Amino acid sequence: MTTLDDTPLDTELHTDASYAASHARSATLHELIDDPRARGRENLRVLTGDRPTGPLHIGHLFATLQSRVAIQDKGIETIVLVADYQVITDRDSVGDVRAATLGQLADYLASGIDPARSTIFAHSAVPEIGQLTLAFLSLVTDAELRRNPTVKDELAATDGRPLSGLLLTYPVHQAADILGVHGTVVPVGRDQLPHVEQTRAIARRFNSRYAAGEEYFRAPDALLTDLPVVPGLDGRKMSTSRGNGISLGMTADETATRIRKARTDSERRITFAPEGRPEVSSMLRIVGLFTGEAPERVADRIGDGGAAALKRELTTVVNDGLAEHRSRRAELAADPAYLESVLRQGNARARELVVRTLDDVHDRIGLRY
Repeated sequence: MTTLDDTPLDTELHTDASYAASHARSATLHELIDDPRARGRENLRVLTGDRPTGPLHIGHLFATLQSRVAIQDKGIETIVLVADYQVITDRDSVGDVRAATLGQLADYLASGIDPARSTIFAHSAVPEIGQLTLAFLSLVTDAELRRNPTVKDELAATDGRPLSGLLLTYPVHQAADILGVHGTVVPVGRDQLPHVEQTRAIARRFNSRYAAGEEYFRAPDALLTDLPVVPGLDGRKMSTSRGNGISLGMTADETATRIRKARTDSERRITFAPEGRPEVSSMLRIVGLFTGEAPERVADRIGDGGAAALKRELTTVVNDGLAEHRSRRAELAADPAYLESVLRQGNARARELVVRTLDDVHDRIGLRY
């Protein structure tokens, strides 16, 4: 009889060896994606997405949206998940999820994600993902879930509130997202590797326990990104909940007000010193993302102009850089019926894939009546 321990996770998820192995697989994936003549490229299917917890900001633009468009434009099948069910994993008040979902969809389309070439769907529209989650929960242990670094980090961020069952099983739900559509590529940063490794373990365990060794589920690979962690105006990671970000849907005036009110320091000359001057250094980094300059170069250019000159420059480059996106987004947001139609079409496509997967899973488990 196969036990869970017979098929362990690939490695200790936090080790350098684990990262090295994932990095090697990721390098191969990048080569496949970049070479239109590469053999096996046609078998790639990317699964990526976001939780609709609030407006997307420029951190999302530079860290994820632009790379998704690039992958799509290279002809790789891409599925983008609006993870609305995951909004309730760690919060009591979910806010207006529908409005956040449509806003997120508007940003997706404005950034260049094309619903004719990429599938965009919402969790809640595909209930079969929940049924897959139940099956996959039989393939993990409580101890494994509690050791997951991301679960531990997210729990630490909840200010000591009790661990919900949904938060504990969050990695299994993500595995159902990925394997439900037979995703083979998951773009992530290093901090999200544990989720992909958990999904790989679930795929192998399912194949061993329920599929008689057949490789029904292909273990997905992480596509590691070297994209920047975009800092907020206060030096911390940009986050909607912290109020330190610049949302893609802000108006130019709202952006100017947010930047004008941002804290700096009392030093006149602008220098790039992340440890000693986090707020100023974050602003320099954001300017550099839009202009392509190193933050040190931006600091030298502004010099004795001080915080006022830095804020003026930041306001200008952000508003100029987002002008086209915001114009397209405004048009899309003004037509909610179109956004809903895009989501309905994506939901139907994704559900077709997941229903087929669930049927196959039931067949292999023996749940066919």
